[in-house]
Amino acid sequence: MFEEVNALVEKHTQLMQQLTLPEVFNDFTRYSQISKEAAKLAPVVETYRQYQKLQNDITSAQAITDPELAELAKAEIAENQILLAQTENELRELLTPKDERDEANVIIEIRPAAGGDEACLFAAVLLRMYTLYANANGFNVEITDIEENGIGGVKNVTFMVKGDGAYSKFKYESGVHRVQRVPETESQGRIHTSTATVAVLPEATTVDFQIDEKDLRIDVYRASGAGGQHINKTESAIRITHIPTNMVVTCQDGRSQLANREKAMTVLVSKLAHYYQSLEDEKYASERHAQVGTGDRSERIRTYNYPQGRVTDHRINRTEYNLTKFVDGEIADMVEALRLAEIKEKA
Repeated sequence: MFEEVNALVEKHTQLMQQLTLPEVFNDFTRYSQISKEAAKLAPVVETYRQYQKLQNDITSAQAITDPELAELAKAEIAENQILLAQTENELRELLTPKDERDEANVIIEIRPAAGGDEACLFAAVLLRMYTLYANANGFNVEITDIEENGIGGVKNVTFMVKGDGAYSKFKYESGVHRVQRVPETESQGRIHTSTATVAVLPEATTVDFQIDEKDLRIDVYRASGAGGQHINKTESAIRITHIPTNMVVTCQDGRSQLANREKAMTVLVSKLAHYYQSLEDEKYASERHAQVGTGDRSERIRTYNYPQGRVTDHRINRTEYNLTKFVDGEIADMVEALRLAEIKEKA
């Protein structure tokens, strides 16, 4: 890493020297281009200088032999070592290529897997957890389709999280989530293990494929579920089937057929974009499987153990003993740990 940093620092120095040359200073276009290039490197340079300063401060403190200053020096060394580690992480982050999809809205699908009704109840817990986490980050949540099981669980749910940076906050949640707890329906007090799958896709903002209307089968039907007077009395729910891939999306959240069709098409386009990209780019598919934090739907990524009050993310071997707060949407620390692990893995 530091070889790359030194090269960038040297390049920044050269660019700054060029800005002092009369032939550059008097050429507005060239001066502007070089200035912009230097500005992009400035954060790396400034962070590296801070890193070097901390190293020098630690070395100086370690050289202190005066007994009266030894304790102060020891405390300073400890503090600066923490700052040094933080600064090194900042450097790694600055050197890591940005994911262009990070700023996109996100589409999330949660489906119960093993565990019957308990898996449905756990899927509802995950839905609530992500909704609270989204709200805490100032994002808007729109449920496009949900099927409930009648006892407070969900058989499947698809929802969108809208806001700048939404994908960057949720992209590490894709995979199989496992819960260990005593179900409400268990009379013997035995701990059951259930699972739910979470799929996370960035909303497609640009697509390089065409959707032919002839390839779509659009069905309209009456929305179902709880809601009393809010139940649609007209056929406003939409089901769109993409015939070539047999991909199906539904939406019954909106009050009008037009609104539901628009949301369903947004989900379909994003899912097809991901599908075609995975087919065309084997490297992307393999990275999605192996990359720290993205997970794969066939793998267990996290365990929620209620008897012990802990949450364990198996990708980074991190355990937090704050299960109640975690399922209340306070997952930011885990997300940050996954983000830093990804940066370290890519460095």
